[in-house]
Amino acid sequence: MHELLEECTVHGLDSFGREACKAACHAALEFVRQARREGKLEMGVDEAFWQEVRRRLEVVPQLQLGPAINATGVVLHTNLGRAPWPEEAIAAAVRASGAALCEIDRLSGKRGRRDAAVSQLLAQVTGAEAGLPVNNNAATVLLAVSALARGRKVVVARSELVEIGGSYRMPEVIAAAGATMVEVGCTNRVHAKDFAQALQDPAVSMVLRVHPSNYRLQGFVHEVPMATLAELCQQAGVPLVYDLGSGVLVGQDLAGLEQEHPVRHALQEGCDLVTFSGDKLLGGPQAGLIVGAAALVERLRRNMLTRCLRLDKTILAALEATLSIHALGGEAALQRIPALRRLSLSLEELKQRAENLAAKIQSLGGRCQAQVLACAGRVGSGASPTEDLPRYGVCLQHAQAGSEEIAGALRRATPPIFARVQEEGVLLDLRTMADKDVDFLLDFLQNDLDGLL
Repeated sequence: MHELLEECTVHGLDSFGREACKAACHAALEFVRQARREGKLEMGVDEAFWQEVRRRLEVVPQLQLGPAINATGVVLHTNLGRAPWPEEAIAAAVRASGAALCEIDRLSGKRGRRDAAVSQLLAQVTGAEAGLPVNNNAATVLLAVSALARGRKVVVARSELVEIGGSYRMPEVIAAAGATMVEVGCTNRVHAKDFAQALQDPAVSMVLRVHPSNYRLQGFVHEVPMATLAELCQQAGVPLVYDLGSGVLVGQDLAGLEQEHPVRHALQEGCDLVTFSGDKLLGGPQAGLIVGAAALVERLRRNMLTRCLRLDKTILAALEATLSIHALGGEAALQRIPALRRLSLSLEELKQRAENLAAKIQSLGGRCQAQVLACAGRVGSGASPTEDLPRYGVCLQHAQAGSEEIAGALRRATPPIFARVQEEGVLLDLRTMADKDVDFLLDFLQNDLDGLL
């Protein structure tokens, strides 16, 4: 081992430190032993050994959390990290990763508020009096209930007692925040009189409206218009909080978003507080965003949970950059925020991209075949759960492999490619693939696919 450690200097590895080199050499020796057990007797302390040592020392390539290619057609794919960040947000996070103007005023040198810039932008882009960011939208509801209704009662319609991914259940969130839930109406129908009766109880200190997220009620249904509910709450002196979920700021006229409720409209209809996500239709990093009446936002800000739920400086920087793009107007947001740009692609553009990709796959001359298919995708992450996104994709087939085998090989690429598996082949959706993703796919199909099947 002493000799190997001396050799690390020759190979330019001493900058990693002696202990790290020792651990990497131990792992590389086991790599050699395993190769010899498998009959590869020529394996020794050679170039392959030192490549393995270097691989062990270079941390980033070994990380489990890494890039992936989304070819599924789900624009906001929760399992693939939801919204891809704008370039400006990525650059802002990198800039803030060292010493940063986080909680200090540059003029006075005194302590400042870390979310000041983001809070100001939130108010600006939504038309609210004030804003407050925390670490995700689930946290916004927990914080709002805790700050406004701990030890008291919260009124919720039975049709909105949702459970979303990861067993996040609204009744349990309210209980965790220390409040008592009052259910009104029936599963399919709730009326203004149901809320009016509940609001007669002086122990009620909040009405919570909840976006249905991943489902829709249809048929014999009724819900109270937001403006009507806001008026009832105002008469009772009780705040109306709307957990909006996806949070549309711009692009409500895009395909698939017609039924989404824009943040600004919710405020205009009389909601006192509106909460929504940063990594869905806002198109930025994970965050929970609260906007509304300044006095109520300040009550939330002073709550002990706010510190527990606060954002890291790099996420704040990325969020500030994303909101700054929104502040430039809807056209800038649609062009520069990837999630919104993908939702704004026309059918003609998608068909042209699909035809180009299919032709290039065919021209590779291998055992892969490709054909253009009309299909349907989704917005994802609870937004417009019943609305299809019309689109075009490329169905990939292989002369000697089935759909599951092809999909498995694509996932073993570096970075992995995630697509939709169908009986007739693997469907690659062009709405969620960037140009660089297409280039990588073509190179993989030509050089690596057959070796992984």
